[in-house]
Amino acid sequence: MAIIINRKKKFIVATLLISLLIMYGFNAQAQIRVFACEPEWGALATELAGDRVNIFIATTAQQDPHHIEARPSLIAKMRRADIVVCTGAELEVGWLPLLLRTSGNKKVQVSQPGYFSATNFIETIEKPERLDRSLGDVHAAGNPHAHLDPYRLLIIAEALKNRFIKIDPQAASHYQQHFDDFKQRWQTAVEQWEKQASALKNTQAIVFHRNWAYLFKWLGIQRVAELEPIPGLPPSAKHLTKLKKQFADTSPDFIVYGPHQRAKPANWLSDQINSPVIELPFTVGGNKHANNLFTLYDSTIELLLSKLK
Repeated sequence: MAIIINRKKKFIVATLLISLLIMYGFNAQAQIRVFACEPEWGALATELAGDRVNIFIATTAQQDPHHIEARPSLIAKMRRADIVVCTGAELEVGWLPLLLRTSGNKKVQVSQPGYFSATNFIETIEKPERLDRSLGDVHAAGNPHAHLDPYRLLIIAEALKNRFIKIDPQAASHYQQHFDDFKQRWQTAVEQWEKQASALKNTQAIVFHRNWAYLFKWLGIQRVAELEPIPGLPPSAKHLTKLKKQFADTSPDFIVYGPHQRAKPANWLSDQINSPVIELPFTVGGNKHANNLFTLYDSTIELLLSKLK
């Protein structure tokens, strides 16, 4: 009888231990659900958090983040998110507020720690002196496309690391270690990129849209014209003809567009003024090489240099 009781006790103790281990393991691996508005922020969250996060990216490199439909599937993802990581500076103004409002998720509202707007932590460029609809799709808070400036990106990375720690304090050392590692690798890469790209300084480019402003400012590339007559308005035959006349004698070094923009206007103008066309990835996933933040920059600089006369 005593033997049977001892066996029962051992069985109960073993069961409790297994249950505790399972619960501990589950808690140790509990993932923070991240809703990233754009691929660059999903990639940054991966760098800073590793397997501590479960990331959903709302858009792809082939989509214009200005114009996204607030689909029910996005609302469902927003409803379950622990943190929303977006660009801000009005880039997502046409769809993000609707997602936030209809999701009913109190954790990720604008005033909560679960809402992270990247451009809130940096100084933006190209802030308009006046706001007028005749000027096109301009952002009152400045140009939002800051992820192509490596120095601003590092500032944003530190801010996001701190936000992860705030909403998941038990893993603070995990986030700090990942950030320190990322910072070291990023700073080394920036030095290499700047040496590699030195030949691009003072080159000239026509762009489809002003989404390359931070990249060009960093590398010293001059934007001399846009394919869009005004920001947000598609290229027109009249405007392209005007550009053809403008650059008939002195063609710029590049005509640049992204994977979410139409190639046809850029190719037409290239044929007319003999400037090479480059499709730059713009964000993670923009081409087959740009599968993380490091290779995004690698690919961008290599493509620019490959077309340099």
